[in-house]
Amino acid sequence: MNFDLKLQELSGTFSVADVVAAMALSFILSTLIGYAYRYTHRNVSYSQSYVQTLVVVGMIVALIMLVVGSNLARAFSLVGALSVVRFRNAVKETRDVGFIFLAMAIGMACGARFYTLAAVGAVVICAVIIVMFKFNWFALNVQRQVVKVQVPAGDDYTPQIRDVLIKYTSEFELVSTETIRGGALSEIFYTVRLKKGAEPGDLVSALQERTSGQRVTVLTGYDTTDL
Repeated sequence: MNFDLKLQELSGTFSVADVVAAMALSFILSTLIGYAYRYTHRNVSYSQSYVQTLVVVGMIVALIMLVVGSNLARAFSLVGALSVVRFRNAVKETRDVGFIFLAMAIGMACGARFYTLAAVGAVVICAVIIVMFKFNWFALNVQRQVVKVQVPAGDDYTPQIRDVLIKYTSEFELVSTETIRGGALSEIFYTVRLKKGAEPGDLVSALQERTSGQRVTVLTGYDTTDL
């Protein structure tokens, strides 16, 4: 008996050709997604294992879709089995979640044997991602700094700090205040926008003069700094 027919009898839903096509296409398209992610990645938190996981996730989802087919009992069984899986790694960037969903969607399309939909969807979405990267869509090109000032607890240094910020910045906003070192110091966070010609070092020196020489930190970034 032909092996292909034998497998079709056992599964009742797919053939060897279906398996090969779904797995191969999901691998190719997931690899395309991985290269699009690597090409458009900006920050320093690039992870090779994450990109490899995107490829594996696409293939695994395609396999799951082949297993489930149109059988509701299998679908509910897989949901129960997969519900015991726990993921503890935090996603570092919001866009990483989008790439995970993209790989899953492509895997689902391949597993459901919508090959044209999978191919067109992957190419179009990757092209959109690259275009947004190339033309820097939705960028906010306003340079801001995060200023962290430590002052002795118990005394109000707000007026002195505000005087310095008014002199060196065009705008500033208080973000948070908290106590550190067992309540001995207060740590104050501001977001600021330096005036033209003002240097971060000048701001640090001026703040230290007003805060009894306590530690002052200025973090520079384009609205990408997390407190």
